[in-house]
Amino acid sequence: MSLLHEELSEQIIRSFYKVYNVLGYGFLEKVYENALYIELRSAGFNLITQSPIEVFYSGEKVGFYVADVIVENKIIIEIKAAEGLREEHEFQLINYLKATSKK
Repeated sequence: MSLLHEELSEQIIRSFYKVYNVLGYGFLEKVYENALYIELRSAGFNLITQSPIEVFYSGEKVGFYVADVIVENKIIIEIKAAEGLREEHEFQLINYLKATSKK
């Protein structure tokens, strides 16, 4: 399977595992987000944290989401500190993508 932005995706995944291997299991999402931000920043990536994503309906703003981290204005990272991903986590990220020009 080929990933969109494959090299960037692989670097992000490596950074995630580095953070997880150091911190381990059990911290709040914000702790992992902050650590991943440090790791990605030290790798030289352009990052935006807590970025509002506006949602429009019939040309009018009806709400917004907040993306945890956007890397190189290409990849949205939504941090979850849970035993496993649930269907609503996937839908949350899909909605972020619908509201942006990201793929």
